[in-house]
Amino acid sequence: MSKHRRARSRTLRTSRTPRAGRTRTSSPTSRRVALAATLGLLTFAAGWVYALDENAGGTAAQARADSRPPAADRAARDAPREAPREAPRDPLQGLTGISEQTRARIPAESRQLILVTGRARDSSESTAALYNRPAAGADWIRAASWPARNGAKGWSTERTYGDLTSPQGVFALTDAGGLLPKPPGTRLPYDKDASFVATGRGVNGESLAGSFDYVVAIDFNRRPGTSPLDPVKPEGERKGGNIWLHVDHDGPSQGCVGIPKEAMKQVLETLDPAAKPVIVMGPEGF
Repeated sequence: MSKHRRARSRTLRTSRTPRAGRTRTSSPTSRRVALAATLGLLTFAAGWVYALDENAGGTAAQARADSRPPAADRAARDAPREAPREAPRDPLQGLTGISEQTRARIPAESRQLILVTGRARDSSESTAALYNRPAAGADWIRAASWPARNGAKGWSTERTYGDLTSPQGVFALTDAGGLLPKPPGTRLPYDKDASFVATGRGVNGESLAGSFDYVVAIDFNRRPGTSPLDPVKPEGERKGGNIWLHVDHDGPSQGCVGIPKEAMKQVLETLDPAAKPVIVMGPEGF
């Protein structure tokens, strides 16, 4: 074979497509092009993912911002909350018909009280009400109320013997007694004595029978812890004494306070020395 034909044959073999099963070796230049293309695709993909992440992050941030309450609402929510304001307290603690000055004289430890309110300073007609409270210093709760009578000439802060007035003020109730046996449940010291019999007639000429069936001594010019019949008057005879809460005799008194007989029984069944009971008595608004 001539040189020319052998050269042509080699050229043809070189330009043919590789046979199956054989691996064609790429040139360095083609490998570099392929690598650059691959890197380009990876960079594009990374950029796309980054864009997606950025968009997702922006959307989440926007959602968080949209979910936040307005600044004014946040300020109101975060501001310190004030304690609920209590309603103004009644200075009389549930009592009526007296002044703040009189209420202030009621012992703080007292939990039982009888309030006698006169119709006027010179009137013998009044109202008596029984009050309780659950604890010292708490508000008073009225438990009962009855018509009452007091001194024929009303009330006085400077009472003297025979002036037909009832003493005005706040007084303890510590001792009881009467012509009749004490009602069941009575806790005050009780002196049953036949001497509890009123003599003579009332101011208006009415009978006094049964007036002292039940009595509770009012601690005005007397010694607490003794029978209501005790004659001692620590502040002198001039002020008078033996001022009692007793059974009403349908007329004004010389200085005592009268209420219905059933009311007297209720008072005796209710008053408890441990509750430090007092009587508050005087004209309306005193």
